[in-house]
Amino acid sequence: MPDKKQDFIDQKLQDLNNDGVDRRGFLKCMAWAGTGLVWTLSGGIPISRAFGRSPEKNAVKGADFSFVQISDSHIGFNKPANPDVTATLQTAISRINALPHSPDFIIHTGDLSQLSKPSEFDTLDQTLKSANPKQIYFVPGEHDMLTDNGEQYLQRYGKGTKGAGWYSFDQKGVHFVGLVNVVNLKAGGLGSLGHDQLEWLEDDLKGRSASTPIVLFAHIPLWTIYPDWGWGTDDSEQALSYVKRFGSVTVLNGHIHQVMQKVEGKLSFHTAMSTAFPQPAPGTAPSAGPMKVPAEQLQRVLGITDVNYMVSGKSLAVIDSPLDGSSASASGKSGN
Repeated sequence: MPDKKQDFIDQKLQDLNNDGVDRRGFLKCMAWAGTGLVWTLSGGIPISRAFGRSPEKNAVKGADFSFVQISDSHIGFNKPANPDVTATLQTAISRINALPHSPDFIIHTGDLSQLSKPSEFDTLDQTLKSANPKQIYFVPGEHDMLTDNGEQYLQRYGKGTKGAGWYSFDQKGVHFVGLVNVVNLKAGGLGSLGHDQLEWLEDDLKGRSASTPIVLFAHIPLWTIYPDWGWGTDDSEQALSYVKRFGSVTVLNGHIHQVMQKVEGKLSFHTAMSTAFPQPAPGTAPSAGPMKVPAEQLQRVLGITDVNYMVSGKSLAVIDSPLDGSSASASGKSGN
């Protein structure tokens, strides 16, 4: 009888070299878990590049500033899917530090820890100390609120934030908004922003010029990917209605441990890979969760992704580079 799990893994490995666009317009890059993205902004245009590639290929000339996105470190996880998640996070940090130009800051899009234990946050903090960019912005994942409703997380990473940890900041003309959609999350349920946060978001954006580039970041995707697994946010439509008047909006999320992308007019959505372990593609397994692959294939599926988004050309290009150094694959989609 065929080994369905191995067939699934083999297909995903093949997909690394055969990216495409499905009929719903999603760009799916099947390097499911990896080390993160480095984002560069030039003239307010966000461009992202995989920092697993050579430093020369990561250099972006004329950039106003750059930042790195990492996600889903799950410090404290020690199951077969990855028995040493601290080591893979350290790999991510090493790749950040190898960039030809140090990013201005890092954004971590949640699930810093596995069980929101103080010792797990301690390990995370110690590991991140070695990163060259010292400014790190966080939003919580549901794993960061498991045991104490996020009290430990907020004490460490929530200074100056509102409510359950939402906030905004500006960097050289770009407005960043960190949102929290994991409060009171039920197993398999959709994320939720809630009335108070939505009111705050509307007020935060109200006085901004429509020409201001906007970057929203939250843990659970702010677009519905697969509701059966809770991969979406039930009130995201209202939140996104507040940003539709802006000329450039980038939405960064984690949670699903794989890259998926969508462009709707001026809105560009990106979900990030994990630094910890892969998860199945939507609907290809009975449920979401850590997925073990053969040890000799792990470096192949712990991929890194290069996403280039040019607002001026309304185009999106994606390059996946597995950690084992095998050849990258590319795909693209026009935003028109």
